[in-house]
Amino acid sequence: MISIDDKVNTGYDFVRLESIRERLCDREVELILTNDKEIKALNAKYRNIDKATDVLSFPLQDVAFMPLGTIIVSIDKVKAKAKELGHDEEDELALLFIHGLLHLLGFDHESDEGQMRQREREIIKDFSLPDSLILRNE
Repeated sequence: MISIDDKVNTGYDFVRLESIRERLCDREVELILTNDKEIKALNAKYRNIDKATDVLSFPLQDVAFMPLGTIIVSIDKVKAKAKELGHDEEDELALLFIHGLLHLLGFDHESDEGQMRQREREIIKDFSLPDSLILRNE
């Protein structure tokens, strides 16, 4: 199950995100949709990076009955990137959700040997999505 806190009232359909979560894990995930101002503050507080980012992931302790963690997405970034690349906002949200969920599952594209990129590539293909951020930067 995905627990959704849509702070910016997007009106998006989250059915595909639930299918993605079911494909990757059987744990609950919290998804918070916010704006650049709030995600910038969180990025500064928890990562010491004073700028807005597209997605943040905060894993919780690995306890079976607890949620896996929280994914926070900037809808400002979703809208801008979708417009820039000419695809649907919900596609861009799905890409960021996949990216964040893989981080919650322990993947780290900054330190692994391509495992996260490969897993992301497989999921994107299975859900017929456009290239993700890390795939676009290859």
